[in-house]
Amino acid sequence: MASLLEIELTKLKNAIIKIGILSESQIAEAMKTLLSDPNTKGKKLKKNENKIDKLDVKIDEICQNIFALQQPVASDLRFIMSAMQISSEIERIGDLAISVIKSSKSVKEKYDLVVKFNVASITKNVEAITEKTNECFETQQEKTIEEIFALNKAIRVATEKVIEEIVVEMKLNSKAVGSGTNLILALKHLERIGEHCTNIAESIYFVINAKTIKHEKTKFE
Repeated sequence: MASLLEIELTKLKNAIIKIGILSESQIAEAMKTLLSDPNTKGKKLKKNENKIDKLDVKIDEICQNIFALQQPVASDLRFIMSAMQISSEIERIGDLAISVIKSSKSVKEKYDLVVKFNVASITKNVEAITEKTNECFETQQEKTIEEIFALNKAIRVATEKVIEEIVVEMKLNSKAVGSGTNLILALKHLERIGEHCTNIAESIYFVINAKTIKHEKTKFE
């Protein structure tokens, strides 16, 4: 029969998995809007955002309950501390998905700019890194952490390159200034999503190895 601590830890893990799935759905909807769908109303996104906020509060409550009523060992403490950090990072990812929607809806000539600068290749990696991050939490495999770092680097390099190209386009074509500026904002949000996923991967590394990743960061870069 499972102890009260084991039951609470299972509830905590399931809550993190659930909030991660909601965040992944947020990102998929945001990428769809950025690439091609100007008619997305954001109702599903808003509904998911409310669910994410409620789950974030629930995760904090579970963690506080464990600290107050149980006596977790070192490995459980690492998991609980990391769960709180991961929940916070996921909530920020959900907020950024909303920001991508808002920025991309202001890109009047969005489709032409998105195609010209191959933004789809970046959004593909953003969706992949959110999926890998959820997978990493469930499997806790170091190989997946390496893949997350690689995807984040690819996103960062690609967004920096595309932003430079958009700036050049705006200098040559004044009509592209408004849309180009909003597309740059959306791209910066995508870059930040990758960074938050990497932060989650670092928390998972801490759970697995009982040490922070900063001492071995070159291994993942």
